[in-house]
Amino acid sequence: MRTLEILSKKLKFVDVDPMVKASKALKDVQPELEKLRQKAVSKLFDFIVQKLYALRKPKTNIQILQQNVLLKYKYVVSFLKEHGNEVYTEVRGAYMDTMNKVLSAHFRAYILALEKLQLDIATSSDLIGVETRSSGLFLRGREPLKNRSAVFALGERIKILKEIDEPALIPHIAEASSSKYPYEVLFRSLHKLLMDTATSEYNFCDDFFAEESIFYEIFAGPFAVIDEHFNSILPNCYDAIGLMLMIGIIRQHQLIMSRRRIPCLDLYLDKVNISLWPRFKMVFDMHLNSLRNANVRTLWEDDVHPHYVMRRYAEFTASLIRLNVEYGDGQLELNLERLRMAVDDLLMKLAKMFPKTKLQIVFLINNYDMTISVLKEAAPEGGKIQMHFEELLKSNTTLFVEELLLEHFSDIIKFVKTRASEDPSSSSEKAITVAEVEPLVKDFASRWKAAIEVMHKDVITSFSSLLCGMEILRAALTQLLLYYTRLSDCIKRIVGGSALNKDLVSISSIMYEIRKYSRTF
Repeated sequence: MRTLEILSKKLKFVDVDPMVKASKALKDVQPELEKLRQKAVSKLFDFIVQKLYALRKPKTNIQILQQNVLLKYKYVVSFLKEHGNEVYTEVRGAYMDTMNKVLSAHFRAYILALEKLQLDIATSSDLIGVETRSSGLFLRGREPLKNRSAVFALGERIKILKEIDEPALIPHIAEASSSKYPYEVLFRSLHKLLMDTATSEYNFCDDFFAEESIFYEIFAGPFAVIDEHFNSILPNCYDAIGLMLMIGIIRQHQLIMSRRRIPCLDLYLDKVNISLWPRFKMVFDMHLNSLRNANVRTLWEDDVHPHYVMRRYAEFTASLIRLNVEYGDGQLELNLERLRMAVDDLLMKLAKMFPKTKLQIVFLINNYDMTISVLKEAAPEGGKIQMHFEELLKSNTTLFVEELLLEHFSDIIKFVKTRASEDPSSSSEKAITVAEVEPLVKDFASRWKAAIEVMHKDVITSFSSLLCGMEILRAALTQLLLYYTRLSDCIKRIVGGSALNKDLVSISSIMYEIRKYSRTF
């Protein structure tokens, strides 16, 4: 290296100084200097090309060879650049060609190994609104196959976003333990390997050749290999949650690269991100259309408990809300709104299949309650969708309370609603008499406790969630108390109403019963 530096100095000196150029001494030395230059250039070419061939040997650790061997001779490249440009171009070409082939082969082998580890999550028929029984001959029951739930529920899969910078998977170790992974795990590993290889190569090209553009020519090969793999995977991917996770992985990888201040993958990562969104939208629309075009007759089951389509919807929406919390993507929110409208519509159609109004309301309440509890887990602060279902739950609870009380106390309710507000002292011919209210009072006194017990049993068997059921029972009993209080007030105003005092149930007794049922959960 020292000798090369001295030679370079002499070559530059005779080139630059006009006094030297005109001297006779130069005419003597020039031919010798030129011979020296040619000899140096040719020896350096042989030397450096031989070092580059070592990169092609199988099982070579390229980064160690680059750092520990090639970078020592960095000056060789600068010398060639200045004093042997045609040879420098050849060396540069040889390096690019070697690295393009070596890295392309590396990525091809890694991708082949990864493909063996893939766990298929979803097929084109795994959609929210598709009837479970139609997805396979022997797959009866609520939710066939263990990983079917992963189509709609995020579950443990979100961990991948926390493990974003973990080392890439080592395929033969994973294969030995017979592990299989959802595609986003393989996707992260492949891109982790790409980021680390690209960072190292980009820095080396900058350091060794002082030329960034070399990187892009080398990586044209690996990019093409990864694109080919990705373009074969993407059109067969029906896993909306996996796609959303991949979008999250790319976002995080973009951040990692910008923290490293390495711009060489910017275009590539943008391109992958841009190809993921339309695919996600397409799969999302398939879910949406499966709800819009669902066959209500085959989906309906004579069971008021939460419907599996609604559970899928709740888990799917909750998963996407969780994945979108940090980014607040407005487009996704609009799509979720469309999905909610479709599921609302379908649920109403399913409810109408029940012959009795009360059963319809119970079915709706059970589904709304389940949906709210799933959504709460995803975003405790409760978004627009959760508030929508809470409103529906509230209005249907009021309807159910009325239905339930009408079953047991219709006479009192009818009386309170039509007559109790009239002023008994008014001299209308329809004044309320003791005879009119006595049967109501006696009937209530004789069976109110038994009726409350029946209502309690009814609520417990109707509602899947005990908590929701007891809330509804409490609401029903409170409403009953209001009706009875109005009846009692009305009796106090009737002429001779005091005769009924012995049959009136005291408000405190009813309050005691309400408290008793409130304590049962």
